[in-house]
Amino acid sequence: MELSSLAGTKVLVAGWKTTGRSVVDPLQQLGATVVAADGNPAALDDARASGVEGVHPDDAIPSIADYALVITSPGWRPNAPLFVAAEAAGVPVWGDVEFAWRVDQAQMYGPTRTWLVVTGTNGKTTTTSMLETVLTTAGLGAVACGNIGLPILDALRQPEIRVLAVELSSFQLFWAPSVHPEAGAVLNIAEDHLDWHGSMQHYIDAKTRALSGRVGVLGLDDAEAAKLVRISPAQQTVGFRLDEPGSGELGIVDGQLVDRAFSDGAILVDVADLAQRGRAGLLNALAASALARAAGVPAADIGAGLRAFEIGAHRGTVVATIDGIDYIDDSKATNPHAARIALLSHEHVVWVAGGQLKGASIDELIIETGQRLRGAVLLGQDAQLIVDALARHAPEVPVVVVGSRDDASVKSADALMQEAVSHAKRMAAPGDVVLLAPAAASLDMFTSYGHRGDSFAEAARLLGEA
Repeated sequence: MELSSLAGTKVLVAGWKTTGRSVVDPLQQLGATVVAADGNPAALDDARASGVEGVHPDDAIPSIADYALVITSPGWRPNAPLFVAAEAAGVPVWGDVEFAWRVDQAQMYGPTRTWLVVTGTNGKTTTTSMLETVLTTAGLGAVACGNIGLPILDALRQPEIRVLAVELSSFQLFWAPSVHPEAGAVLNIAEDHLDWHGSMQHYIDAKTRALSGRVGVLGLDDAEAAKLVRISPAQQTVGFRLDEPGSGELGIVDGQLVDRAFSDGAILVDVADLAQRGRAGLLNALAASALARAAGVPAADIGAGLRAFEIGAHRGTVVATIDGIDYIDDSKATNPHAARIALLSHEHVVWVAGGQLKGASIDELIIETGQRLRGAVLLGQDAQLIVDALARHAPEVPVVVVGSRDDASVKSADALMQEAVSHAKRMAAPGDVVLLAPAAASLDMFTSYGHRGDSFAEAARLLGEA
């Protein structure tokens, strides 16, 4: 479908949140009439206040054939009744990222931009932020957008922006089959969102779409991502690893990040100069470097950008040091794979974990990291699943469970976190770390992973004042 064919038609926008609102202006510029579909009455009221007709998704189904196109926000599942009806009626369904790509290719907002895409189960946001810092330090008009917060369409409307550092989730990639970035990276792949995708293979297939452009970048230290080397559709596929790189790879040699993919061993930066020098931070820096090199950024500018980068909140931040014990907030570790990276970055850990595991298995994580644990303090909906895994694979690790379903109804989440941190302090010795790496989502107790991290930091602060 050509965008010009939307003139005089109706387009249904599924989901009236930030991304849904971002598609309205370009659709109206194309001459389409926009109708918003959302199950939240408050969202529909907001749409109508913005001059957009609003309907409940169920009410849109009988008249779905009246629409030329459905544009969906990324969280909607492919088997939603609205999309089943659209398919039956021959109405195409695009994600907002797909629409943004087509708008850019049509040059609605000036010459097409350079797209550098970041995806993976973990590390997307930090890598995308690093990439943005590197690109701006190099003097390129760049911005981080996509899943990181700023809608891509809003970025396209900024004429000074020439390069997009685009974080994309598996949901967004599923709904964006036409996107072919200048370069795209798959950092890692582990079980996540299988309830949405239906199977691990479907999840991997969605991630692989990031490799459909000129350069594909793969995390070779991750077993699943490394397998994609054989099937990468990119014109050129490069990898990155924590060890010495081979030809066509980036890696680390004698404490320096080195590029043997786009040059013959160019030195990018000293590891000692990076703000985040743990395993996760180094992998993120290598991935950001590979994408920037694919876009032609000189080695010196990459080094300057990586040195300038500051760690984002809730991604391995030391929030307190008390009696020789570091308290580290990695609340963004919302699945076992992310928690694995956090745990492997430290020798001796008192682990604060728990929440909503979303069906993910915790056993492999315990098998690999159990010997590092001084103790575990668990809270949240699926705490007992972690208790059981520890009993199976690391029975020597002391375990405390904070709260219960009954407690959660009478105690605040912040009070339970304070209790958890107090228990963790008693388990830790000087030189250890108390690490919040939940391996689970936060919404059973907290409003977000950010709230959970802030609660942990506040609990550590109060402990230091006691």
